[in-house]
Amino acid sequence: MQPEHIIRRPIMLTEKSARLREDNNKVIFEVRRDANKIQIKDAIQALFKVGVVEVNTLVMRGKEKRMGRGYAKLHNWKKAIVTLKPGDQIQFFDEEKSE
Repeated sequence: MQPEHIIRRPIMLTEKSARLREDNNKVIFEVRRDANKIQIKDAIQALFKVGVVEVNTLVMRGKEKRMGRGYAKLHNWKKAIVTLKPGDQIQFFDEEKSE
């Protein structure tokens, strides 16, 4: 698998992801369900040119949603919490800290 196919999207607009990013130098991504930790680590290092210390993964269960008169279940998806080496950072947008 190509690194572009393993990493689906970053998850960074939640309070938990912002706190992990600031305090512990961790970044959260949505990844393919069949990707393992080694593939995720290699993909992050190849795409963003950073060092990865640790990768934790978990499967998020799909929620029940109302669709018309009935209910449907959304797909399950996999989340990866990636710990970066000290000093490394991933910039997704033009994030500039104004102090």
